[in-house]
Amino acid sequence: MTAPNPGVGPTTLTQLYFDAVERFAARPVALRAKRKGAWTDLGYDQLADRVKAISLGLRSLGIRPGDRVAILSENRPEWALADYACLAARAADVPIYPTLTPKQIRYLLDDSGARVVFVSTAAQLAKLAEIRSELTGVEQIVAFDAELAGDGVMALSALEDRGRAVAGQHPDWRKDALAVTPDDLATIIYTSGTTGEPKGVMLTHGNIASNVRAGCAVLGVSGSDSCLSLLPLSHIFERMVGHYSMFHQGVVINYAESIDTVPRDLAEVRPTVVAAVPRLYEKIYAKAVESAVHGSPITRTVFFWAKGVGDRWADLTLAGKSIPLGLTLERAVADRLVFSKLRRRVGGRLRYFISGGAPLSAEIARFFYAAGLPILEGYGLTETSPVITVNSLDHLRFGTVGRPVPGVEVMIAADGEILTRGPHVMRGYFNKPAETAEAIDPDGWFHTGDIGELDADGFLKITDRKKDLIATAGGKKIAPQPIEGMLRQNKFIANAVLLGDRRKFPIALIAPNFPELEAWAKGAGLSWNTRQALIDQEPVRALIESEAKKHLRDLARFEVPKRFLLVAREFSIESGELTPKLSVKRRVVEAHYREQIEALYQEAEANGQPDA
Repeated sequence: MTAPNPGVGPTTLTQLYFDAVERFAARPVALRAKRKGAWTDLGYDQLADRVKAISLGLRSLGIRPGDRVAILSENRPEWALADYACLAARAADVPIYPTLTPKQIRYLLDDSGARVVFVSTAAQLAKLAEIRSELTGVEQIVAFDAELAGDGVMALSALEDRGRAVAGQHPDWRKDALAVTPDDLATIIYTSGTTGEPKGVMLTHGNIASNVRAGCAVLGVSGSDSCLSLLPLSHIFERMVGHYSMFHQGVVINYAESIDTVPRDLAEVRPTVVAAVPRLYEKIYAKAVESAVHGSPITRTVFFWAKGVGDRWADLTLAGKSIPLGLTLERAVADRLVFSKLRRRVGGRLRYFISGGAPLSAEIARFFYAAGLPILEGYGLTETSPVITVNSLDHLRFGTVGRPVPGVEVMIAADGEILTRGPHVMRGYFNKPAETAEAIDPDGWFHTGDIGELDADGFLKITDRKKDLIATAGGKKIAPQPIEGMLRQNKFIANAVLLGDRRKFPIALIAPNFPELEAWAKGAGLSWNTRQALIDQEPVRALIESEAKKHLRDLARFEVPKRFLLVAREFSIESGELTPKLSVKRRVVEAHYREQIEALYQEAEANGQPDA
C-alpha cells in the first residue's frame, strides 16, 4: 500500500530550523523547562542567538561538516540547542541515552568517532570521567551546567562566548548552514535491539524531514498547541514528533522534569498534545480501575457502568453509526461522573495522545477515546525515521497502528513480515554494510522484522516480532507481545515475558510490581524479610496467578501460560534485561533465569502437565 506524497515543506532539518525561527520570531515562548521549582521560558530570539553561538563555537573547536558530536543528556532546552547547533554546523550528532552505563557509552563514542561530547549533569559527567582515558576520538567535553567546568571540561556558556567572539569572521554563517543537502547525514542513533551489538542507524536530513512533513500532515498540530516532552530525546520517536515536528509547527515544547513527575507536570503544563509509550496509558488506566475497585460499592458500580457505556458509544462513533438518544444521554452522565475526572488529571486541555514504541491494548484505547482523550497509535522503527503508519483523528481504528503516512509504501511479505519503502528509510547502519544489506533488499524495501497484516481499509495490525514468535513442540504458533501487554495491565505485574519456544506449553515469567504486592501482603498478614521470601509464599503465587489469568480469558487454550515463574526484582536497563526505551530483551531474561525456567518445566513434567 502506498500513501499520497507528503507535499511541500522543509527538505532538510536545518531548513526546518531556520524557517521556524523566522516564522515565529515574535513569539515569546519556544521551549519551557522547570528550574528551581519554577517554569522558565526560552523565546525564539534567545534560542536563535544561542544556537548560532554554539554552532560557531563548535567550528572554533575544529568541527567540520560530516564530523560527529555526541549529546549525553536528559531532556532539557540545552539538548535542543546543541542539536540545532550541530545541524547548523553540518555535523552529525550522536544522541546517547542518559541511562546507559560507562562501558556502553564508550562503545558508542568510539564506534561513531565523536569528537565532542555535550553532557548534562554531574552524574553523566562522572560516567565520562570513568572512561575518559579509554576514549580514542573525543577531544572536548562541553557541560550544560556551568559549575561542572574545569579539568578538561568546557562550560556551554564558554563555548557560546567563543562562538560570539568569532561571529564577525563568518558573515555567511546562515548560508553555509543551509548548504546542507537532503542526502547529508543528520544523526547516528544507536539501537540496542533485543540481542547483539548496538547498531548505528544513519538518518539523513531528507529521511527525518520527510517524516516531519508526513507526520504534520496527519496529526494536525499548530501554533495554538502546547506539548509535554517526556520521552527521551535520544530516541527517534520523541525527537521527530516532540522535537522537530512540534518546533516546525510553532508548538510550545515543555520538558517534563522526569518520568516520575509526569502526573504533576501534566497538571501544571496542561498540554494539548502528548507523545508517550503505552506504559503511561497502562498506568493511568490501571490507577483508574484500582480506584474504582477499592472505592465504595456505588463508586465501583458507577465506574464500570460508565466504562460499558463508553465502550458502546466509542464503537458506534468510530463505525460511523448513529448514536441512540438513550446512549447519548447515558454517555453525558458517564462523562460527568467518570470521564471528566480523567481529563482533569491530564490537565483538562488535551486534544489527543500519540502512542508508539510498543503495542497498545485496544481496551485501553477504547476507554481513553470514550473519555474524550483519543490515543493515536502509530508504528515505526529507528531505521524508518521513525513513523511508518499512524492513526489520525479522522481515521482511527482500535487494535491497529493506523495507515501509512504520506509518501510511505507498506507491503506484507509472503511470510507475514512488514516491509516498507520510501524517503523515510535510513541510509544504512554505520560501518556495517553486511547488516545494511540484510535489512534493505535490492528493491529498497526495509525488512522490519515485525509480523502484521493490512485490512481492507489499509489499516496495519502488528501481530508480533518475526523472531519472537513462539512455536510450541506441538506446532502451535504463539505471538507473545500481545499476551505480555495483557498481563502488564494488572496492578500487581510490572513486567512479563512469555516463554515456551519448542516446549510443550508456554510459561510466563513475571516481575511483580513490588510496592503493590507488598501493600497487599501486609494487609493479608504475611511476613517476609526479602523479596524472594515474599514471592516464595503460596498465597503470593496464588494471587499473581489468579490476577494474571483475569486478563487472559479470551485467549486460545494453547496460548495461555500453564505455569507462572515469579522473579525477585523488576527488569532493568542496568541488568541488561531492558533496552533504553524499556523494551524487554527476551533472550537476556531467559538466560538470566534459565535454571529456574528448567526447574519449572521439570516440575510440570513430573506432575503430568498436558501439552498446550
